[in-house]
Amino acid sequence: MLLAAGITAVILITGLAWYNLLIRRQLQSINRQLDKRLRENTRQPLRLELMNKELTLLASHMNKCLKAEETLRLQGIQEEQELRELIANLSHDLRTPLTAIRGYQQLMMDEGLTPGQQKKLQTAQKHAQALGQLIDHFFEYSYLLQTEPELKIQEINLSNYTADFLAASVAVLEEHRLGVELVEAAPVFVYADKEPLSRIIHNLIRNGIQHADGGLTVKVTLSEDGSRGVLSFSNPVSSSSSVDAGRLFERFYTGDQARRSGSGLGLSIVRLLSEQMGGTAGAALQDGILEIRVELPLSGRAGTAALDSCC
Repeated sequence: MLLAAGITAVILITGLAWYNLLIRRQLQSINRQLDKRLRENTRQPLRLELMNKELTLLASHMNKCLKAEETLRLQGIQEEQELRELIANLSHDLRTPLTAIRGYQQLMMDEGLTPGQQKKLQTAQKHAQALGQLIDHFFEYSYLLQTEPELKIQEINLSNYTADFLAASVAVLEEHRLGVELVEAAPVFVYADKEPLSRIIHNLIRNGIQHADGGLTVKVTLSEDGSRGVLSFSNPVSSSSSVDAGRLFERFYTGDQARRSGSGLGLSIVRLLSEQMGGTAGAALQDGILEIRVELPLSGRAGTAALDSCC
């Protein structure tokens, strides 16, 4: 009797151990399937080999969650596409009446206006010009979102390129009474496309013109780990400004008083162009100084140039 009971107990223990092993193997299979979904970006539902009520229910709930997540992802893509089309259509529709407005303003300038009338017309022209810049931002942003650019990546001396661009912008900077200090540093060579890089610098200057409460400080350096070239624009902001540095690159973010004019698209375009060239863009606010950094991949001799200058 005891022997039979012992054998039965051994069989039960062996069966439970085997069943436990099967459960563990099934959990490992689920983990592998989830890992594959993440690595290969697949949408395949989870499959079970072992018929277990609790595991089957768990897998069913997980598949429902994954399906709901996929539905939300597809809805987000559709909404993003609709927004892109809206921006493109809006910028196109606004250009036609704006062109007519500018044309009639020019015709009025040719007529005999009193000084007071001329002043009012100049004010109207200034606002029309600002509207034109806003429309251009809308058009540029929608174009960049909807196209895959064919970049002409080449080695660029970021230090010299930035200095040349700032020199060419002196008239605009003086017109807006904005002082710029270019901090001298070792030459930094990056891999980039000149046209997008020009847009980046132009937008950073325009951002400074619109929102800086003081002069601009421009630096071209290496990142802390020495793996990227860094283009930095920094300027003081007023203590009453409500600047959220973490949101500056969000499209249409204007930050109330901190960003008194503009569409909020300028820095979004900066980030988009930086990422298209394999770089990044970010912002930080410390002790009343707002710094906007664009990091781009270094070329082969970037680190060598920096090393030679310091040794």
